[in-house]
Amino acid sequence: MIDIKITENRLDITDCLAAAQDLESGGVATFIGTVRNMTKNKPVIRLEYECYQPMAVKEIQKITEQAVSLFSVHNIVVHHRIGILFPGDVAVIIVVNAGHRDAVFDACRYIIDTIKERVPIWKKEIFEDGEEWVSAHP
Repeated sequence: MIDIKITENRLDITDCLAAAQDLESGGVATFIGTVRNMTKNKPVIRLEYECYQPMAVKEIQKITEQAVSLFSVHNIVVHHRIGILFPGDVAVIIVVNAGHRDAVFDACRYIIDTIKERVPIWKKEIFEDGEEWVSAHP
């Protein structure tokens, strides 16, 4: 099972864990990405996430299918927030289930790293003295 959601609504780890639940899986890994209050020694006022949603969902679907194939994991949930977020807000939640811990850790890292490389979700950081679009592709 793969569950992908891009939303302006608040993300909830409990909902993600429930969606991914699999009684045959002995390992569950999560990644929760939150908004930092500092970047390059500058206080962050807020972030603004934008995306081309149809393409973003399609690309996340490809990434999660690759993770299933590469790591033999079962259930994957990827929920990403867009819109205006403030320090402490949750921007992304990833939950991965499988029979063993190594697979879920590896799949979780693969998914977040690959999302940052390939998915058309753009982030603008707003500071007291200006703003900057952040490249997700270092």
